[in-house]
Amino acid sequence: MKNILVLCTGNSCRSQMAHGYLDKLQTGLANIYSAGIETHGLNPGAVAIMAEDNIDIRHHTSNHVDEYQGIEWDFIITVCDHAKENCPFIPSKKAKRIHHNFFDPSKVNGSESEKHAAFLKARNEIREFCRNFIAEELN
Repeated sequence: MKNILVLCTGNSCRSQMAHGYLDKLQTGLANIYSAGIETHGLNPGAVAIMAEDNIDIRHHTSNHVDEYQGIEWDFIITVCDHAKENCPFIPSKKAKRIHHNFFDPSKVNGSESEKHAAFLKARNEIREFCRNFIAEELN
């Protein structure tokens, strides 16, 4: 069983969405964890947009990367530039590091429909990334 860490700044939005998709789509090939270099709590917009795609992340928690010391990672996926640039050293003998900067929908100001569109765009990009990751790295 492989161990996959999805890392973001606050472990509230993008990393949580990726965690949800990887958990659902990989069908038992890996243990999925998500963390942040800070913890900001679960973003309600991320929870809502994932629910629209029948993925329930309400039970997820916002975790700090230090909580997972001692796990031997197979993959460390950073989903924002800030996390990649500011991540503390994570010792791993074999981890493949993958980076994809997804824009942060939680930073969008505007009407409810504009905010929804931002979360939808981020979610769909993350879903596609997760599908490709699973096809290329886990199968």
